[in-house]
Amino acid sequence: MSHTGSPLSPSAEALSSEAVGLRVQTAVLLPGTGSDAHFVDTAFGPELRRRGIAAIAVDPDPRAVIAGYVAALDEAAARGPILVGGVSLGAAVALRWAHDNPTRTFGVLAALPAWTGDPAEAPAAASARWTASELRAHGLAAVTAAMAASSPAWLARELTRSWHAQWPDLPAALDEAARYRAPDVEELRAVRTPVGITAAVDDAVHPVEVARQWARELPKAELTTVTLARVGEDPAVLGRSCCAALDRLVPAETGRSSGS
Repeated sequence: MSHTGSPLSPSAEALSSEAVGLRVQTAVLLPGTGSDAHFVDTAFGPELRRRGIAAIAVDPDPRAVIAGYVAALDEAAARGPILVGGVSLGAAVALRWAHDNPTRTFGVLAALPAWTGDPAEAPAAASARWTASELRAHGLAAVTAAMAASSPAWLARELTRSWHAQWPDLPAALDEAARYRAPDVEELRAVRTPVGITAAVDDAVHPVEVARQWARELPKAELTTVTLARVGEDPAVLGRSCCAALDRLVPAETGRSSGS
């Protein structure tokens, strides 16, 4: 398991103890299915670092994606409570960890949630299963070329990089993601951690209805929306939007002061 961004130990980049309302210094960020630490850091890192919060972006181990994510969260939280965040699958894992570890979590930054509970009917899970099958049948080069031909340029660049890095274990990683059970409605209602959510209104793979359900069922949640074109132009809009949503719930916990 590897990380990008700040190390697990407190760094000079973290907010000082004199900062107004300081209670959190570290955020752990989990990528979506088939993605990598580079993208999740691009999405969340700039806003977190602007606030003085050290961002730890976790690279998935394609042989044990979920276990690697949970280990990274546990390791970081051993030094004190943390912010947890992620995109798609990463958002679901982060939220479940917050559900299971309420005293170790300041808040959740959830971008593009993909499903609630059982993934069987979710578009993102179906896409992961189909891609895994195609990779086994046709190989990385052919499937990557087909993906790039049918995707926005920014997404093609991101997935080309991350898929190559996870090969030859990528199909197994995709299958694992497609089986992951996200928190169901009852579990959402039991989460006591505040959650800032961002969804794309025009994303068929991560339907905005899922994000609306999370915002409706979670006891402490705020939802913001963007478009996929905006994410393509500036992925950091995901981090800014999630942090802004969390600010509306707990201003001090995301490092906001009167100057933010």
